[in-house]
Amino acid sequence: MQSIIDNARSFATTLVADPERAERLRALEAGQSPEVLFISCADSRVIPALITGADPGQLFELRTAGNIVPDYHSARPTGEAATIEYAVSVLGVRDIVVCGHSHCGAVGAVVRGDDLSSVPAVRGWLEHSLPHNAPARTVNSASPDMAEAVQRHAIAQLDTLRTYPCIREQIDRGQLALHAWYYEVHTGVVSAQRPDGVLPFPPL
Repeated sequence: MQSIIDNARSFATTLVADPERAERLRALEAGQSPEVLFISCADSRVIPALITGADPGQLFELRTAGNIVPDYHSARPTGEAATIEYAVSVLGVRDIVVCGHSHCGAVGAVVRGDDLSSVPAVRGWLEHSLPHNAPARTVNSASPDMAEAVQRHAIAQLDTLRTYPCIREQIDRGQLALHAWYYEVHTGVVSAQRPDGVLPFPPL
């Protein structure tokens, strides 16, 4: 924790030595216009800006356990749904990426059917993914990286996103595209996922 505190304290002063970066940050005072809504797992090994090389202001991020997109219910709004709706309807992002990752504990728990009675909030949250993950649960759970399950899971989240009214509307207008990615935490390799398999990268 101390190193994090030290870096936070010195961050502003480090900009003196990097005037170009300082100028880019000053420009953010006028507002934000991110290009992409990037939905990823809360796992500390997954750092969207590191993976994509994005500068501040380029990615609008949503991080959830297992990069799960909850079902849309207008009568029961969630923070996740509000974030997605704001990104699409207010900020006007043109692309949404759902990025799963290797060795995902959340997807592994779903696939293996782990006993999560000691963490009821986690258990309840992962239930969001169960209706969409029947194919993922049939894969070999002995695989330590859970690659196939994670890839299928990421694609399933795109199906959930398509049920959001704001997303449906923008897709119909040809103004929004959805993408599923898979990130290997131990190699840094990123690939695009489609229902018919892995595509060469980059997919956009």
